Amino acid sequence: MQKTSLLIIGQGPAGLSAAIYAARAGVQTLVLGCAPKVAGDYEIDNYFGFPETISGKELIDRGTKQAQRFGAEIRCERVLSIHQGEQDRYHVRSEHGEYEACAIILSTGVARVRPGIGNLQEYEGRGVSYCVSCDGFFHRGKKVMVLGEGNFAANQALELLHYTREIRICTQGKSVDIALEFQEKLKQAGIPVAESKVVSLLGTEGLSAVQYSDGTEEPMDGLFIAMGQASTSDFAASLGLVMRKQFVEVDAQQQTNLPGIFAAGDCVGRFLQISVAVGEGALAARAAIEYVKKLCAKTSDNP
Repeated sequence: MQKTSLLIIGQGPAGLSAAIYAARAGVQTLVLGCAPKVAGDYEIDNYFGFPETISGKELIDRGTKQAQRFGAEIRCERVLSIHQGEQDRYHVRSEHGEYEACAIILSTGVARVRPGIGNLQEYEGRGVSYCVSCDGFFHRGKKVMVLGEGNFAANQALELLHYTREIRICTQGKSVDIALEFQEKLKQAGIPVAESKVVSLLGTEGLSAVQYSDGTEEPMDGLFIAMGQASTSDFAASLGLVMRKQFVEVDAQQQTNLPGIFAAGDCVGRFLQISVAVGEGALAARAAIEYVKKLCAKTSDNP
């Protein structure tokens, strides 16, 4: 397991801004995540200091190189889960490895893929969950399903093995996009993956069955949503972060309710602009730098 002082999740403007400030201050900084949406063909002409239009891709490329120049390590790895570890550290699992961090900055945006089930909301908290570490305990020995097509869904299904062996994955009609490493783990655990689609949920007191698009039904006690990639909402649920609807609640220094966890950018729900995200990233970095140098100075985490 790799150890780092500060782990930033998200390679958008907020995450890269935070990485620049933290690395420049001498804090060991690792950034995980892949190209954000803004790194596409977006044209940006209202960002300070650019009299001519700049593309989102070029702006992100420049920010990446700047962060790397100061020593930040940047990897295209999607984070699958975050859990509190021992001695005020956080355990982060990505598609390719595991990390231990003294502090974390969330800058992952707010995107969450909905599964397209009409009556899903009626069963949220009554069999439908978005967090295995929160609700897996309530499904001990029961039959459960994970909805999702990628590594995030595979990781959630594997975490459920702590509570039950009756697990299956349903991709909601999407093609399987699970890495071979995770497919092998699912096979060894006996967790099947089907490209079927759930269209409705059934049950009076709570979830008792799912109905597929072909009209067939299957008894089911629990349904865990893990579509697409893990989002800030998913991390917030597993960590117990205070939320304001879909946004993370932070103070003026971008500090969440948990020590060592900060958030910046669209995931905190202020003015959703690049310039604001960059400023919030700087604020989050400043607070994280102070936290790391106080707490991690006692360890070998911080150079």
